[in-house]
Amino acid sequence: MSDYSSDENESEIVLYRNRKEWRDVTPVPQDDGEDPVVSIAYTEAYEDCFDYFRAVLKNKEISERALEITKTASFFNPANYTVWQYRREILKGLNKDLHEELDLIQKVILKQSKNYQVWHHRKVLIEWLQDPSKEKFLTESVLAKDAKNYHAWQHRQWVIKTFNLYDGELEYIDTLLADDVRNNSAWNQRYFVVNNTTGFTDEVLDREIDYTLFNIKAVTENESAWNYLRGLLLHDKGGLSKNEKVTEFCEELYKSGNRSPFLLAVLVDMCYEQVNEGGGDSVYTLERARGLCDDLAAKFDTVRAKYWYYMLETIEKKSQEGSEAGGASSSN
Repeated sequence: MSDYSSDENESEIVLYRNRKEWRDVTPVPQDDGEDPVVSIAYTEAYEDCFDYFRAVLKNKEISERALEITKTASFFNPANYTVWQYRREILKGLNKDLHEELDLIQKVILKQSKNYQVWHHRKVLIEWLQDPSKEKFLTESVLAKDAKNYHAWQHRQWVIKTFNLYDGELEYIDTLLADDVRNNSAWNQRYFVVNNTTGFTDEVLDREIDYTLFNIKAVTENESAWNYLRGLLLHDKGGLSKNEKVTEFCEELYKSGNRSPFLLAVLVDMCYEQVNEGGGDSVYTLERARGLCDDLAAKFDTVRAKYWYYMLETIEKKSQEGSEAGGASSSN
């Protein structure tokens, strides 16, 4: 069998039943029961491999040939948890060079980058070795082909947090957002890094708000950046509607004629926040919420029209509750 560095060809695999070193093994066929609903038409090589794989697994054999058959089995089905778990038991039992295993699993990952089991196998190896030196490069290689690969991001976050490898991460995120400002995974990573390093101090919050508003101004229809802005303002004591820099930005954008549904949605939430808090002389009133929700439902976000009518109803209830509470207070 060829390794993962080249194109695998099933026809090159010598059947295990034809190998001298496997003659002492009685294969264990797959048992699908008497009347399987759907019988899978496995290839001859696949069926042969797993029949012998089940045999050594049943006997808990720890040997070079058992290690070799797990490699073949992982070629046939890289998502098979049992194959990788057994392989790890053999690696430990034979005291194998785990750096060689890292090289192998890297080749597998580069071909099977959306497979949970191969990433988990690598994670376990890194935990055993306590050596994360190649992980950021590996994930960057995967993300260069698919910038939103969930498994690569999950592994990268685990490595960074476990081994404190935050240095240079914001700069890396900058390059990703320069390539695609709508990359929601990169925005999520930015939040992850800030939250786990400096935290959202006033200074950091101000910096991140500037960064986000700059990117929103460049592409106002970018939901990812608007969501990041919302996340930032959760850490602002003033909330959504009291950060002067944000409110000025949103109002200027609105006055310019921009009707991005994400801008309007933020304005609606500002109205909800102010109405809920009593409002005062705020521009974020119930009447303004009515106009915004009507525009969203009828023109700018018609797919979620029912949601915007629900939001308007919620804000109206808050306003009514506030009025009743105020009336009760004055009568007392």
